[in-house]
Amino acid sequence: MRDPDRFRAAVHAWAAGGPDATAAGAAARDLAVGLRTVVLVEGVSDRRAVEALAERRHRDLAAEGVCVVPIGGAMSARRYLRLCGAQGLAVTVRGLCDEAEEDFFRRGLEEAGLGAARTRAAMEALGFHVCVTDLEDELIRALGSDGVERVIAAQRDLARFRVFQNQPAQRGRSVERQLRRFLGTMSGRKARYAEALVGALDPGAVPRPLDRLLAG
Repeated sequence: MRDPDRFRAAVHAWAAGGPDATAAGAAARDLAVGLRTVVLVEGVSDRRAVEALAERRHRDLAAEGVCVVPIGGAMSARRYLRLCGAQGLAVTVRGLCDEAEEDFFRRGLEEAGLGAARTRAAMEALGFHVCVTDLEDELIRALGSDGVERVIAAQRDLARFRVFQNQPAQRGRSVERQLRRFLGTMSGRKARYAEALVGALDPGAVPRPLDRLLAG
């Protein structure tokens, strides 16, 4: 695939609708030359995590014809599934979602004609994997709180995290909850840490949804 960034921009404009949607759809089709699979994820941090794991596994997603597309939240799942599936670009569609948003993807898959997904196992069979509670939570569990703190230290944020832990709202919370909150408190931090946490994983400790998504 030649230009994943331009393709993502075109698909986002197409999905947004409005007067430019037709032109954006045409641009997306033109840019989809060589595209085999679209991986739908909820946000930019999820995309960064998927791409980081692919890089660790020495895979060039663009060369394989794979593009990871963040959809800006699960409520957009149906629209993106329709645009990328048989009714639109007609490429293979895979995905990753949080468990709270699972039903949006289930309904979207059925409405886009991509298959019945009434159970989680059925979703996995269609190439869609569910994170419990979300990908950040999966990564924190995989690394453990000490492992995440080592990543924070490597990112030179440990002093900031200690200050954060001392805030009245954080006292009494588990370290895991504090870590989840800290990783999402600043613009760009969640995406940066998604990549860093994936980079720190032992090869055998990759969270199952992320592992299965790349394996597929």
